[in-house]
Amino acid sequence: MHRHPDLPQAFADLGLEVPILRALAALDYREPTPIQRELVPLVLAGKDVLGQARTGTGKTAAFGMPALQLINPADRLQFLVLTPTRELAAQVVGEFRRLAQFMEIHCVPVYGGTNMREQLHQLGRRPHVVVGTPGRMLDVIRRRALRLDTVRFAVLDEVDRMLDIGFRDDIQRILGEIRHPHQTMFVSATLEGEINHLARKYMTDPVEVNVSRDELTVAEVSQHYCTVEPWDKFRLLRQVLKQEKPRLAIIFTNTKHAARKLAKRLHGEGINAREIHGDLIQQKREHIMDRFKKHKIPVLVATDLAARGIDVHDITHIINYDSPQDIEIYVHRIGRTARMGATGKAITFIQPDQGEQLFEIEKLINKEIAQLQVEGFKATPPPREEDRAGRTPLAAVEAAPASPKDATPAPAVQGPSLSGKYPVPRRFRRR
Repeated sequence: MHRHPDLPQAFADLGLEVPILRALAALDYREPTPIQRELVPLVLAGKDVLGQARTGTGKTAAFGMPALQLINPADRLQFLVLTPTRELAAQVVGEFRRLAQFMEIHCVPVYGGTNMREQLHQLGRRPHVVVGTPGRMLDVIRRRALRLDTVRFAVLDEVDRMLDIGFRDDIQRILGEIRHPHQTMFVSATLEGEINHLARKYMTDPVEVNVSRDELTVAEVSQHYCTVEPWDKFRLLRQVLKQEKPRLAIIFTNTKHAARKLAKRLHGEGINAREIHGDLIQQKREHIMDRFKKHKIPVLVATDLAARGIDVHDITHIINYDSPQDIEIYVHRIGRTARMGATGKAITFIQPDQGEQLFEIEKLINKEIAQLQVEGFKATPPPREEDRAGRTPLAAVEAAPASPKDATPAPAVQGPSLSGKYPVPRRFRRR
């Protein structure tokens, strides 16, 4: 094999050729990740693949590099990728454009919240690659602006989340439109249940690649929890931010309303935080994400769906302000940090009645989560009934008259104990 001393030989050994290798050298990628090492040769060999790897381990490049290499620039659409969110679609297109920077390949994103006329114009320019969300993809197919009869590669990226948010029927309609012989790839952090049913229906002898069989979360993520009563969560958050001093942080809430409210409160406290969720228009979401990537916004308050596709390598902290309602979401959330070998920290707020949920997360990831000691935080009693009626709990607590006891520095006290009447992880139960 002819060697190119300035190109990453470890990727060349997988079967990747000079145009892709030049792009990898420009991006300073020298060693493939485990999922890339496994997946690339299989795609180049023409196999259908079920690929499982943790978030942040290079899955996009793993299926993108070999498929881009096999595209014929003289033909029209050959590579179709479905993603659960707009953000992930934009991320995948950006990654493909970087990987194909020395190739004559045209990539187009297709998703809602943006100008349909512009997307139709881009589709009219005979793209080789189209990446998009299922709903908008079906829309342009019905308008006859997108034909799938020449597709050679079909990828479902983060297929588990697409199924979670109700795209099963759309996925099946789209895959059913691809009648030309093609390779199909499902890529996700988890592969189980309904995913396997789809695989049996739309794949031919798929090879399963699982590089996260024993550990769902990245070892470089330091994982912690804090116990806290609901009325104390914002006070705890302020103290955690003061103690941790994150360079870039994502704070997760379970609803759009909670994200809006929390971002507004943080901003009111002088913390440069912005919200990102599905109700924001796409232009504003892209503007916020661009500023976050450039470190101009250090704190992002996000919902789970909006956070899909956030690929910022230097996020230092993930804070689960609301513990995820689905424990598998925990894996996706904390995967936003410690990407591609970096380190990061994940902190989850657990209310006293959520002890069993914490235990279920620990069982899922096969790891004990340590309790975080927060300097200067002291739990407060529940607000009085009159305070609940007239003022917010935080305002009621902070408006209380100062006392000598209040004037002394608070010791390093964690929130309420996970003990007594609440269901708790077994390691906390008295024997």
